[in-house]
Amino acid sequence: MKKILFSIATLTILNFSFGQTLDDFKWLEGTWQRQNVKEGNSAFESWEVNKDELIGIGATLRGADTVFVEKLKIKLIDGEMNYVALVGENGRPVNFKITSYDKKGFVSENPNHDFPKKITYKLEGKQLTATISGDGKEIPFLFEKIE
Repeated sequence: MKKILFSIATLTILNFSFGQTLDDFKWLEGTWQRQNVKEGNSAFESWEVNKDELIGIGATLRGADTVFVEKLKIKLIDGEMNYVALVGENGRPVNFKITSYDKKGFVSENPNHDFPKKITYKLEGKQLTATISGDGKEIPFLFEKIE
């Protein structure tokens, strides 16, 4: 029995050590100003580590008025890293399982969500591209790090 428990504990530790941790996503920390917005608008995403989560907020402004806000998280759920988005029209957070990762980006997916089904982040220097896609539609959001 001790040998079985030891084996299960060892496999759990090995599995966790080969998966992503919050540290793998710290490159997102800071404030990112969106570059491709409609004239008269401004938009940003801001990320910071808070205990065992990376917390983000995205907002679009038209002049001084806030026209869109989303609350974001990257966190471990049931042993897997997830990108979690809460936007007003959904009412509840939507989890997107992170299905691939490298040091310059990640892909998160939820095939059961209406749109988007996939969210991709890719870092190139101080430029960040976040793309939402699904059902043949793709929308890129281009950001530059300002803080």
